[in-house]
Amino acid sequence: MTLGNSLLLAGKSALITGASAGIGAAAARTFCREGAAVTLIARREPELAALTEELRGAGHRAQYVVGDVTRVEDVARAVSAAVSAHGSLDAAFNNAGIGAEPKPLHLLDEDVYDSVMDTNVRGVWNCMRQEIRAMLAAGTGGTIVNNSSTAGLVATPVTAAYIASKHAVLGLTKAAAAEYAPHGIRVNAIAPGSTRSEMIDAWLKENPAMEEILLRSAPLPRIAAPQEIAESAAWLCSDRSSFVVGATLSVDGGWTTR
Repeated sequence: MTLGNSLLLAGKSALITGASAGIGAAAARTFCREGAAVTLIARREPELAALTEELRGAGHRAQYVVGDVTRVEDVARAVSAAVSAHGSLDAAFNNAGIGAEPKPLHLLDEDVYDSVMDTNVRGVWNCMRQEIRAMLAAGTGGTIVNNSSTAGLVATPVTAAYIASKHAVLGLTKAAAAEYAPHGIRVNAIAPGSTRSEMIDAWLKENPAMEEILLRSAPLPRIAAPQEIAESAAWLCSDRSSFVVGATLSVDGGWTTR
């Protein structure tokens, strides 16, 4: 460990999923600024290509792989690309996820439930399997951060599939943390509160009264910027959090303290 380095992720090779927008894109910029070489994966190539060009233009090491975290072969290609380009995979931020239109549980369509669980749970599972294999093969340990949500800690009405999926992410995180910490692989999670993103902005546009409700419901009465969530992920991926294992860091303006 190099705890005294001024850059959190100096010399590390990091994989970021769901990197084309929102928290993922903010994480790409943050990880690069903190010294990492990044491999980005998401489904939308134009956004990935533009972000990668931006990062390279600023002097950072960045590459992208177009892929879907629900497809094992896509995740394997991304992990392989990170190792091939940068010699190792030292850190991963499993950020990719989707939401669903609010609907009572008994009216929720099976295909919607399956889609949310497939991306948010199987996607994280797919990623961790490939990332851990690469880290074990290298024998030098690593760090993994899974993006859950305050919905992984508490429940609210009409979002059963999303809540179930984000609770499951925390279960996977704890299980992997317990299993692989002896191998030097630390696995943790973050639980963001309401954060500016395409998903939340679209939801608030359809439900304008909800923004005021959200603002009233946390001690810090505002919606987070993606950058604020990315900073937390970067710290957990760094050696500065070297004794943090199996934890869930709430980044929610105090919402879960209510």
